[in-house]
Parts: sequence; C-alpha cells; structure tokens
Amino acid sequence: MNDAYDFIVIGGGSAGYAGASAAAGLGLKVAVIEGGAEVGGLCILRGCMPSKTLLESGHRAEAIRGAGEFGLRAEYLGADGAAIRARKRRLIGEFADYRRGQLESGRFEFIRGTASFSDAQHVEVRRRDGGSRRLEGRAFLIATGSQIVTPEIPGLAETGFLTSDHVLDAEQIPASVIVLGGGAIALELASFYAGVGSRVTVIQRSAQVLKETDADVAEALVEAMEKRGIRVIRDTALRGVRRVGESKRVEFMRDGLDDFVEADEILCALGRKPNFDGLALDRAAVAVSKGHIAADARQRCGAAHLFAAGDVCGPHEVVHIAIQQGELAARNAARVLGKLGGELETIDYALKLFAVFTHPQVASVGLTERECAEQGIAFAAAKYLFADHGKALVRGATDGFVKLIVARDRRRILGAACVGPEASELIHEITVAMHFGATAGDLARVPHYHPTLSEIWTYPAEELASHAVRV
Repeated sequence: MNDAYDFIVIGGGSAGYAGASAAAGLGLKVAVIEGGAEVGGLCILRGCMPSKTLLESGHRAEAIRGAGEFGLRAEYLGADGAAIRARKRRLIGEFADYRRGQLESGRFEFIRGTASFSDAQHVEVRRRDGGSRRLEGRAFLIATGSQIVTPEIPGLAETGFLTSDHVLDAEQIPASVIVLGGGAIALELASFYAGVGSRVTVIQRSAQVLKETDADVAEALVEAMEKRGIRVIRDTALRGVRRVGESKRVEFMRDGLDDFVEADEILCALGRKPNFDGLALDRAAVAVSKGHIAADARQRCGAAHLFAAGDVCGPHEVVHIAIQQGELAARNAARVLGKLGGELETIDYALKLFAVFTHPQVASVGLTERECAEQGIAFAAAKYLFADHGKALVRGATDGFVKLIVARDRRRILGAACVGPEASELIHEITVAMHFGATAGDLARVPHYHPTLSEIWTYPAEELASHAVRV
C-alpha cells in the first residue's frame, strides 16, 4: 500500500508534534510516525517532566532539613523511593495521555511504527502491531530526538551503572552515588540525590561544568553544591571502574596522580546523541555532520523538501527551541509545496534560553561573555550578588548572582545569567526585555515591587546604564 501525504513527520515528541500541528493548521495532509513503545517523547517520558518531579522531592527534603534556620521544628525521616516513583508515574502518565490525545485527535494520521527511507520521497513503516506500509511524502520532518550515550570506560559495563532513564524510574535510593558527567542532566540528578540525603560525588572530565555557561556562572554553582556537601572533582581522566567488595569504584587521574572514589552506585550521565538509527538517511541523501543531522537556518537537511528539528539536529537541545524549529519547518515546507506565500523563514537563536534545575538553579538567555568575545562584540557586564539582596536574605537563599551583558555603545541588552533562587523564572524578565530591544536604562526604569527576587535585576541595570561601568 502506497499512501501519499503532503508532510510526513517522523517522531511524535515535542518537535514532531509541533511541526505536525502547524502543518495541519496550514491545510497540509499530515502523517506522524512514532516508533516508541510509549507515546510522549523525551521531555514527557524521560526528560524534563520526570526529572523535575524528582527534583521537587529533593528540594522539599532539603527544606525540611533546613527548617531550623527559620525557627521551625522539623525532622527529616528519609525518603520513600517507592512513593516518589509513584507520584512521578502518575504525573507523567497524565502528561503522556494528554500528548497521546493530541496525536490521536484526527487532525492528522498517527501511525505507530518505525520508519526508514527508501528514497527521498518514500518511507517504509514497520508497524508495531505487525505488517508494513509504504508512504509517499511531498515533504518530511525528521524529529526522532536523542538517545543516551554509553561511553567506553573499562569495567563500567561489567560493574553495572545507572543511566538517567534508570534513576527517573527507580524505587531504591542509594546511600552514596558517583555521578559521571558535569552537564545539566548530571548536575540535576546529583542535586536530587543530595536533596534526599545520598552522599554524592560528581566527576567531570573537563575543568568546567556546564559548558554552555561562562566560567564564573559554572564556578558559582560548584561552590554552592560543595556547600551542600556534594563533592565535585573536575579536570579528570577516567581510567576504569571495578567492584570492590559491596562498593563500586571509579578510578581516574587528576593532576598527574591516580585517584579513586567509591560508592554504592554509579550514575553515568555523559551525554546524549541524535537518534536516527535505522532511518537509512543515506537513501534520502540527508545531510549528516559530526553525528548530527545537518539542518541549515531554514531547518532543511538536504533536498528542499527535507527538514529536521529538535535534538536530532541541535544545536541547542532544549524543548522550546525544538518546538520553534518544528513549527518553522512546517511553515517552510508549506512554502516549498506552494501552500503558503512568502520567503522561507530562518531560525533566530538570539533569545536562546538555558536552565538547570539544581539547587541553586542556573539560567541564561542570549549571549554569554565568552560568545561576545568570540564574535568580536564590544560589551560590558555587571553582576549583583544574592548575598546582598534583601528578599534572598529573607529566604535564606544567598548563593549566586545575576549578571547582565550589554552592548558597550548603546547599552542594549545582549544576554544575562542567573545562579540562585528561582533562576529559571527570573531569567524570563530579561528574555522579555531583550525581545523588545530594551537597554540597561530601560530595565532600570521599570518599577519593581519591594521586596521581591526580581528587583535584583535593577542593580546591574543601573550600573550599566551609568557612566561608571567596569569594562
């Protein structure tokens, strides 16, 4: 059977659903192919939502242990891993059911199966319920997400280890855990384990955690994590893993010397990679570079009718950008097919957002200082510490700072970063300001209620708006 569609979407996660919904809204005949055993995509099933659900439990546990600072009598009696998992499963089940309902709404055909290209116009679909179908597409969107990277570390597989997938559905909470990796996933899960009372060691291969941020932002987070009792070991070379009695040992080299750490469990969080195994991209001449599908600024990845979005192409593996890419790809596909007028759109990452839900949180928007320097942009930056901010002092949340980055000449806001309480929420004030092209002076003149966390942005804004700016 050879069925024809205007727009075939491979992958039913955030990027795929966004693209399919946008295309259907433009009048295209759309099919969505989803090969996973569960429906919902990475964010709902094994990423954003389950991890934040666990982190809430960790944060609440930490608040109980710190209640004495606020004159409250409370005792932390430990975590119930089964209850934490049950709450997570209930919430994620509701989110997944909602997404399934969206995909099965009838606005497009939803096909459960795995796809592979026959050529640039056709895919073969192996249905999950048996049998196969051959589909013809006038345009395609590849949105198959990413998968966990399992590194080649001697002894790791034999000793056994956890991945983020295991942690997000685990019932047991180890008394001690070694986290391999210094990215967002690694640090969030380290924060969860520390919150519920596990002894945590983070081992990072490079000198800086969170490569997406400036060094001062990453360093502020490390300092705060170490204050919470998390040991962070950086600039290492992993040598191997082995079991010693009841413990698991990670051996590494640091400063030219051999060292090791032992714990009950090892969490390997050394990244993810694009998931396009089995798609036979070469048959459609889909462009691939450095392990990713090479999508251009119009989200095209080969011939004019081939598009990609989300983690499978990057360059920023976050949900809101995946959605933006998917919707843009759909509109551009409609233009290629003559269903929509105008020139092809290009993606704009000027307002790229990044957030890590550790304790304290980390967030940024726009350019970092490093990126400004790399691009030859003349800039100025100013910080303000939460340790000198009234509402943060009241909350007992004084780690970290906010940083504002502006163009040196006209003081237009180029970017910002925040390490501290509610950073993932606070960063959106600067996102809105940047969207409207605000300067430091504009931000400084906006009224802010006192005492609030958000008024902290007015201090670096005032400094940068004045003539006495440190460059």
